Amino acid sequence: MQAAWYTQLGSASDVLTVGETNLPLVNAGEVRVRIRASGINPSDVKQRSGWGGLTMRFDRVIPHNDGAGIIEAVGEGVSIDRLHQRVWIYEATLRSGQGTAAEFVTVPAHQAVPLPDNTDFAAGACLGVPAMTAHYSVFCDGVVSGQTILVTGGAGAVGNYAIQLAKWGGATVITTVSSPEKAEVAKAAGADRIFNYKTEDVAAAVKNEFPKGVDRVVDVDFAANLAVNLQILKRNGAIASYASDSNPQPQISFYDLAYKNLRVHTVLVYTMNSAAHAAAARDITAALTEGALKHSIAQRFPLAEIAQAHELMESGRAIGNILLEIP
Repeated sequence: MQAAWYTQLGSASDVLTVGETNLPLVNAGEVRVRIRASGINPSDVKQRSGWGGLTMRFDRVIPHNDGAGIIEAVGEGVSIDRLHQRVWIYEATLRSGQGTAAEFVTVPAHQAVPLPDNTDFAAGACLGVPAMTAHYSVFCDGVVSGQTILVTGGAGAVGNYAIQLAKWGGATVITTVSSPEKAEVAKAAGADRIFNYKTEDVAAAVKNEFPKGVDRVVDVDFAANLAVNLQILKRNGAIASYASDSNPQPQISFYDLAYKNLRVHTVLVYTMNSAAHAAAARDITAALTEGALKHSIAQRFPLAEIAQAHELMESGRAIGNILLEIP
């Protein structure tokens, strides 16, 4: 089969190879999926580059955790009824280093989630990391109906799904963006109010329009946004933050959190427990079936151009998901 892989860490153009490799075996409890689209996430390119001291976990890595395709083989213990089923895949590389940047991938059966008929493969490849991260960030403290939620970075892949899932859950959703173009993306996702943090005092604007404050924050950069979040959160509110790239070691004022009895959740999709993964898969699939999720795709590349796709991800210029299409 055709696949892309790397055997050492480094820049995309230096370490990624595209060529022929063996078809993955199917063990008990697994399914083999014919990949039609492979999703690229920041964590995929950070792992390949060795960002922040990351190291090689396997001798060879076929990258990308997310994807979508059709089950073409099942292992012992998996119902043959799953053959030919359309599925979306999450966390493909986590267990074995064999991801979706290939014509075929083998994953545990529960990591191949049935893809509703109204959702194409490109959309399915967008879901795993960003939609599951968004789901946990929105719902980790329970139902959100009737609450007000701030999603920082509403045009990003996680932020965009967080807006949509929070609206699906019955919340009022406000969001921050850095440009008019990104504001349009957040508006299309259903945000009730959008603030440009480059041109507005977000804390003052939010307090003016929402005097009681917000119940929860889904946050893209803990260190950069903490000061504003502390000003606008209600007592007994919560921050669910899935990154802190501006400062991986932020300083935290304990009593600023304590005086409002605030909860802080640090979110990493790869270490969520099985119940959280199952709940995310269930709700995401339900929202897809209801037509409640839209998918923002920035650009699509063929497998042969995986290095260019990784470079676009690293540039920060893309608004939306970046995919490989594998015909």
